[in-house]
Amino acid sequence: MFKKLLALLAVVLVTASLAACQPAVVEEAAQGVTDTEILIANCAATSGAFAPVGVPFIAGIEAYLKVLNDAGGINGRKVRFLHQDDEFDPIKGKACLQTMVEDEKVFAIVGHFGTPVVGATLEDLKDYGIPAVYFATGIGQLYNDKAEGRDRGIMPVQPIYRTEGQIMVARAVALSDAKKIGVIYTNDDAGKDLLWGAQKQATALGLTLVEAQVTAGATDVSAAVTTIKEANVDFIIGAAIQATIGTIVKELAAQGVDKDVITTYVNVAPTIAGQFENEIAGKFDVYGNGWVSFEGDRMAELQKFAAAAPDYASNAFAMTGWIAAHFFTEGLRRLAADEVITWEKYMDAMESAPIQNPFGGEIDFGNGLRAGTQEMNLSKVDPTAPTKWAVVDGLKSIDSLLGK
Repeated sequence: MFKKLLALLAVVLVTASLAACQPAVVEEAAQGVTDTEILIANCAATSGAFAPVGVPFIAGIEAYLKVLNDAGGINGRKVRFLHQDDEFDPIKGKACLQTMVEDEKVFAIVGHFGTPVVGATLEDLKDYGIPAVYFATGIGQLYNDKAEGRDRGIMPVQPIYRTEGQIMVARAVALSDAKKIGVIYTNDDAGKDLLWGAQKQATALGLTLVEAQVTAGATDVSAAVTTIKEANVDFIIGAAIQATIGTIVKELAAQGVDKDVITTYVNVAPTIAGQFENEIAGKFDVYGNGWVSFEGDRMAELQKFAAAAPDYASNAFAMTGWIAAHFFTEGLRRLAADEVITWEKYMDAMESAPIQNPFGGEIDFGNGLRAGTQEMNLSKVDPTAPTKWAVVDGLKSIDSLLGK
């Protein structure tokens, strides 16, 4: 027995000795990270038809990062930004992404731009595993209730139609205690994604939806409007973007419908309200969501932005670039100064607590939630307002609208 104990002790000592001789595992930083800088990039249209959007968007990102870097960066590291014009072309966008990730070896993609390019490259981003913060589109493929594994790096900020559809239902309940909601939706991605969100929230609340589809860009929507009218709904969601919403609202007025309507944030513009402001007068109200606000402390951030980008001080697209850079850098600020920066740690940091939009509400990536903007304000068509829309309620989440 004693000999067996000696033999066992010898094995333990040898094993411990071998383990002690093994070199310690050194954690390596992710690509694009050095002691002095963090390299990020995006591909966005800065020429062609979408240049009026892409150029100020890039300028907003660059302005934010200049202010940051002039102040010393984050924990001694400057953030360097690369950009390539993809002309809103999915093929060029795909090639650009490959160059940035595989050749330039950037740490993250910030401000991935445009529906066709994002749609063509979203699976590539997931395959790379690279963090991608802010997408200049609201396509439904970005939405995820619980992102895990290869989906974790996708971090949308801009409103996603699927989330907005849920908020629309919550607004209908808050505004009119609606139990039966009509949804007139277009047969395109925007309309279907808004409907998806409305269905999800209506199911959760036990509400009834009456759905009627129209063709995007249709000039005759009378049959769909008649369906909604005859259903005697309490409230109506106009799940359509610019090319169709005016036709829908005017037909509702023409058929004598007297129920209020809510539509997506992309329709909250003077030109849209001008299409039907006379037709709806005295009949019903048309509401629209919004996701940018300059109330309270946000005014100080707006002044900071205007000073940093004076040529774009009133440009909404430049402001969204500023927002994109803010969200990306917030994850870096949450990492300890001596921490080895990896993709996994960065994602953990982004999920650790909600992030405040400098020009909007909070966005929570916690527990894998990838829903984009989760708090929206409310405007109403008002011909006397400078923009023909007047804000009637502040930023609210679904829970706050429902009294939770």
